[in-house]
Amino acid sequence: MAQFSMRIDDGVKERAEIACNALGITMSSAINLYLVKLGNEMRIPFEVSVDPFYNIENQKVLARSVKQLNDGHGTNHELIEVGE
Repeated sequence: MAQFSMRIDDGVKERAEIACNALGITMSSAINLYLVKLGNEMRIPFEVSVDPFYNIENQKVLARSVKQLNDGHGTNHELIEVGE
């Protein structure tokens, strides 16, 4: 068997371990599943795309909005109760 070593962000590893534990598999098993599927299908076995939520302009708008709220310039909305 070959040995595989890689570096990943600590947070990514932690979240992946939580997911693996919930699925009842090891991280090694999960990576093996991915590599088998990659090799069999000759493609990345999931969609790879950029979520527009994380684009730079949107993050700037969100940061400004958070700053306004933290500075006390937000709008207070009353909760609307839905009747029966």
